Amino acid sequence: MTDVLIVGAGPTGLTLACDLARRDIAVRIVDKSLDFPRSSRAKGPNPRSLEVLEDLGVVDEVLAAGSAPPPMRKYRGGLPIADADPFEGSRPTPDAPYDRSWLIAQWRLEEILRARLAEYGVRVELGAEVTGLVEADASVTVTFADGSETRTAYAVGCDGGHSAVRKLLGVPFEGRTTQEQMMVCGDVEVEGLDRGMWHQWFDEDGAVMLCPIPGTRSGWWFQAGPETDAAGAPVPPSQESFRRLFAKHSGLPGTRLSNATLLSTYRVNERLADRYRVGRVLLAGDAAHVHAIAGGLGMNTGIQDAFNLGWKLALVVTGRAGTGLLDTYEEERLPVAARTLDLTSDRLRATLEAIKKPGGGLDAAITAETTGLDGNYRWSSLARDGAAYGPRARLRAGDRAPDAPCRDAGTGTRVRLFEAFAGPHFTLLGFGAGTAEALREVAAEYGDVVRVHTVDGAGHEGLTDDEGYARSAYGITEDALVLVRPDNYVALIARAVDHGAVVDHLNRTALGRSGRVSR
Repeated sequence: MTDVLIVGAGPTGLTLACDLARRDIAVRIVDKSLDFPRSSRAKGPNPRSLEVLEDLGVVDEVLAAGSAPPPMRKYRGGLPIADADPFEGSRPTPDAPYDRSWLIAQWRLEEILRARLAEYGVRVELGAEVTGLVEADASVTVTFADGSETRTAYAVGCDGGHSAVRKLLGVPFEGRTTQEQMMVCGDVEVEGLDRGMWHQWFDEDGAVMLCPIPGTRSGWWFQAGPETDAAGAPVPPSQESFRRLFAKHSGLPGTRLSNATLLSTYRVNERLADRYRVGRVLLAGDAAHVHAIAGGLGMNTGIQDAFNLGWKLALVVTGRAGTGLLDTYEEERLPVAARTLDLTSDRLRATLEAIKKPGGGLDAAITAETTGLDGNYRWSSLARDGAAYGPRARLRAGDRAPDAPCRDAGTGTRVRLFEAFAGPHFTLLGFGAGTAEALREVAAEYGDVVRVHTVDGAGHEGLTDDEGYARSAYGITEDALVLVRPDNYVALIARAVDHGAVVDHLNRTALGRSGRVSR
């Protein structure tokens, strides 16, 4: 029997599959498509998703295959009137190594994740459409369209906004679809445009946007307001329609546009599942939430859903934690999705207002909130502030764990905190020599799932915060313990000698011995 069956092989499902496979969980991932998609679709991972991809070991390939977002050139009446680079003033910092989203075709990102998954011996199974789910006898029986069945301990629906898994569970997907707000989209080739720019023609009677696709000579992602027929109905997307729209707004010959493929119509759709778990079946990504395209948060929210769920599901499947840990997935991620719906709606309104005036463009959708770096789970039952580090502290339990450059105390080589965090484990940082005993005790009891590191401890072991970046990022003014979750959020901040607080937290929330279940 499979431990986890993932339905849907987009970025959300692939992220979850990679995270589970590296934890030695028996995972299968299926998709109803007969072929892997080649559409550019989502623009790429934001800074927080890049941190997730670094932890999974693929960020270098993602960066090499993509590019930084180009400056945006805005036009009116076919003439360029303004250039804008929303990331012009941003730079990587010691605590946040990625300062901007990364432009990469979605099909290429999926290809990289599939290759990583294959290194664990797992491959996507195509042509597998799920038509039935029945939970019984501590397992889920999944039925496919061809009549075959399989049993799995848990199933996760990562199968998009029209999720078959969500529908089979009967989970409500409340919200709205705004029919009048729509775009036609597709991959096209265009000759004669500067590929160092993201071109945006906004006129009073329509718009065309062309974003260069990294890794191609003449490939572009085309978005536009649709043409309408004599009755005012939108015209379905086609190459001829795209050519007319391009010629109308750019003033350039429509024949410069060719090879229009993977055409689609996008409508603003805002919906949220009312729960993320029904027994042994869970939902993630667009199967659980869809929202406005502004800010590029759809794929990113799904990737981060998967990274939150992966370590919890693995601990439950292997019997290290009780099934109650899975409830914290919905507890933490559903409020994030609700806030994302509000944020993307707000950014869409801001963008629609901006483009009414010459010089306005898609840069209005980009804010500090869309980086994903400021998100937190401070309200979660898995977050606990120690007595010495309460609400006034710079960093709180539930916050994203910052990066920082340190040195290996023994060799003097550079080591980033993200390198210490990387992998399927908790991390316990002990700031100062006073934490040594606590680190030894935690390592002795939980060494299989918790890695311990001293920061500025005694002797030649651990890490040296020689430039003070780690203490600054974590707001450490005296010796302290910081427990970091496998998804790189702070679980607990406690006094240096409070080993009991760490053990109690692990037992009560994540690794409770009394809550173990059989595999």
